[in-house]
Amino acid sequence: MAAEVLQAGRYWGAKIATAESCTGGMIAAALTDVAGSSDVFERGFVTYSNAAKTEMLGVPAALIEAHGAVSEEVALAMAEGALRHSQATLAVSVTGIAGPGGSEFKPEGRVCFGLAQAGRESFVETVEFGALGRAEVREATVRHALELLAGALA
Repeated sequence: MAAEVLQAGRYWGAKIATAESCTGGMIAAALTDVAGSSDVFERGFVTYSNAAKTEMLGVPAALIEAHGAVSEEVALAMAEGALRHSQATLAVSVTGIAGPGGSEFKPEGRVCFGLAQAGRESFVETVEFGALGRAEVREATVRHALELLAGALA
Protein backbone atom coordinates (compact mmCIF):
# COMPACT_ATOMS: atom_id res chain seq x y z
CA MET A 1 0.00 0.00 0.00
CA ALA A 2 2.85 2.43 0.78
CA ALA A 3 4.24 2.08 -2.75
CA GLU A 4 0.82 2.91 -4.20
CA VAL A 5 0.52 5.99 -1.98
CA LEU A 6 3.94 7.19 -3.09
CA GLN A 7 3.17 6.54 -6.76
CA ALA A 8 -0.06 8.54 -6.50
CA GLY A 9 1.77 11.27 -4.62
CA ARG A 10 4.32 11.52 -7.42
CA TYR A 11 1.57 11.69 -10.02
CA TRP A 12 -0.17 14.57 -8.22
CA GLY A 13 3.02 16.30 -7.08
CA ALA A 14 2.06 15.82 -3.42
CA LYS A 15 4.32 16.04 -0.41
CA ILE A 16 3.27 13.94 2.61
CA ALA A 17 3.79 14.47 6.32
CA THR A 18 2.76 12.19 9.18
CA ALA A 19 1.86 13.12 12.76
CA GLU A 20 1.93 9.99 14.88
CA SER A 21 1.24 9.17 18.48
CA CYS A 22 0.23 5.54 19.08
CA THR A 23 2.21 4.26 16.07
CA GLY A 24 5.45 5.95 17.10
CA GLY A 25 6.64 6.56 13.53
CA MET A 26 5.46 3.32 11.92
CA ILE A 27 3.54 5.12 9.14
CA ALA A 28 6.61 7.16 8.27
CA ALA A 29 8.67 3.96 8.36
CA ALA A 30 6.24 2.18 6.02
CA LEU A 31 6.51 5.02 3.52
CA THR A 32 10.28 5.39 3.78
CA ASP A 33 10.82 1.64 3.48
CA VAL A 34 10.06 2.17 -0.21
CA ALA A 35 13.12 3.19 -2.22
CA GLY A 36 12.79 6.66 -3.73
CA SER A 37 10.21 7.83 -1.19
CA SER A 38 12.06 11.09 -0.55
CA ASP A 39 10.43 12.78 -3.53
CA VAL A 40 7.00 12.44 -1.86
CA PHE A 41 7.55 11.91 1.87
CA GLU A 42 8.36 15.30 3.38
CA ARG A 43 8.65 14.57 7.12
CA GLY A 44 7.23 12.73 10.08
CA PHE A 45 6.38 13.98 13.54
CA VAL A 46 6.39 11.45 16.37
CA THR A 47 4.39 13.22 19.06
CA TYR A 48 3.88 10.53 21.65
CA SER A 49 3.54 12.89 24.61
CA ASN A 50 1.00 15.66 25.01
CA ALA A 51 3.87 18.15 25.30
CA ALA A 52 5.22 17.01 21.93
CA LYS A 53 1.80 17.47 20.33
CA THR A 54 1.77 21.04 21.61
CA GLU A 55 5.42 21.93 20.96
CA MET A 56 5.88 20.27 17.56
CA LEU A 57 2.42 20.59 16.02
CA GLY A 58 0.87 23.52 17.85
CA VAL A 59 -1.99 21.49 19.32
CA PRO A 60 -3.41 23.70 22.08
CA ALA A 61 -2.85 22.22 25.54
CA ALA A 62 -6.40 23.33 26.42
CA LEU A 63 -7.76 21.21 23.56
CA ILE A 64 -5.94 18.13 24.87
CA GLU A 65 -7.14 18.88 28.40
CA ALA A 66 -10.75 19.34 27.26
CA HIS A 67 -11.03 16.31 24.96
CA GLY A 68 -8.09 14.05 25.83
CA ALA A 69 -5.20 13.11 23.58
CA VAL A 70 -7.25 10.31 22.04
CA SER A 71 -9.98 12.39 20.42
CA GLU A 72 -11.06 13.50 16.99
CA GLU A 73 -10.43 17.11 17.99
CA VAL A 74 -6.78 16.37 18.77
CA ALA A 75 -6.33 14.15 15.69
CA LEU A 76 -7.61 16.98 13.51
CA ALA A 77 -5.36 19.54 15.19
CA MET A 78 -2.39 17.18 14.75
CA ALA A 79 -2.99 16.76 11.00
CA GLU A 80 -3.52 20.47 10.46
CA GLY A 81 -0.46 21.23 12.58
CA ALA A 82 1.65 18.86 10.51
CA LEU A 83 0.70 20.83 7.40
CA ARG A 84 1.49 24.16 9.04
CA HIS A 85 4.86 22.97 10.37
CA SER A 86 6.11 21.38 7.15
CA GLN A 87 6.32 21.82 3.41
CA ALA A 88 3.75 19.03 2.94
CA THR A 89 0.53 19.34 0.97
CA LEU A 90 -1.08 16.30 2.64
CA ALA A 91 -0.84 15.10 6.24
CA VAL A 92 -2.24 12.17 8.16
CA SER A 93 -2.37 11.93 11.94
CA VAL A 94 -3.11 9.14 14.40
CA THR A 95 -3.72 9.11 18.13
CA GLY A 96 -5.11 6.14 19.98
CA ILE A 97 -5.03 3.45 22.63
CA ALA A 98 -2.94 0.59 21.25
CA GLY A 99 -3.02 -1.29 24.53
CA PRO A 100 -2.82 -3.05 26.71
CA GLY A 101 -5.49 -1.36 28.73
CA GLY A 102 -7.82 1.49 28.04
CA SER A 103 -10.87 2.62 29.94
CA GLU A 104 -14.63 2.45 29.85
CA PHE A 105 -14.67 5.72 27.90
CA LYS A 106 -11.60 5.12 25.72
CA PRO A 107 -11.21 1.39 25.11
CA GLU A 108 -8.18 -0.42 23.82
CA GLY A 109 -8.12 -0.38 20.05
CA ARG A 110 -9.70 3.07 19.61
CA VAL A 111 -7.74 5.20 17.15
CA CYS A 112 -8.60 8.68 15.91
CA PHE A 113 -7.37 9.64 12.44
CA GLY A 114 -6.98 13.09 10.93
CA LEU A 115 -6.32 14.02 7.33
CA ALA A 116 -5.46 17.54 6.22
CA GLN A 117 -4.78 18.61 2.66
CA ALA A 118 -3.91 22.00 1.25
CA GLY A 119 -6.97 23.57 -0.33
CA ARG A 120 -9.42 20.94 0.92
CA GLU A 121 -11.58 20.47 3.99
CA SER A 122 -9.93 18.39 6.69
CA PHE A 123 -11.29 14.96 7.61
CA VAL A 124 -11.40 13.12 10.91
CA GLU A 125 -12.71 9.74 12.01
CA THR A 126 -12.50 7.24 14.84
CA VAL A 127 -11.98 3.54 14.21
CA GLU A 128 -12.60 0.92 16.89
CA PHE A 129 -10.15 -1.89 16.06
CA GLY A 130 -10.94 -3.67 19.34
CA ALA A 131 -8.62 -5.33 21.81
CA LEU A 132 -6.50 -7.08 19.18
CA GLY A 133 -3.27 -6.60 21.11
CA ARG A 134 -0.79 -3.75 20.91
CA ALA A 135 1.12 -4.88 17.82
CA GLU A 136 -2.03 -5.71 15.86
CA VAL A 137 -3.73 -2.39 16.69
CA ARG A 138 -0.63 -0.49 15.59
CA GLU A 139 -0.36 -2.49 12.34
CA ALA A 140 -4.08 -1.97 11.61
CA THR A 141 -3.60 1.75 12.27
CA VAL A 142 -0.75 1.96 9.76
CA ARG A 143 -2.83 0.16 7.12
CA HIS A 144 -5.80 2.43 7.67
CA ALA A 145 -3.66 5.58 7.58
CA LEU A 146 -2.14 4.46 4.27
CA GLU A 147 -5.66 3.80 2.94
CA LEU A 148 -6.68 7.33 3.94
CA LEU A 149 -3.67 8.78 2.15
CA ALA A 150 -4.40 6.68 -0.94
CA GLY A 151 -8.03 7.85 -0.94
CA ALA A 152 -6.97 11.48 -0.68
CA LEU A 153 -4.67 11.02 -3.67
CA ALA A 154 -7.18 9.11 -5.84
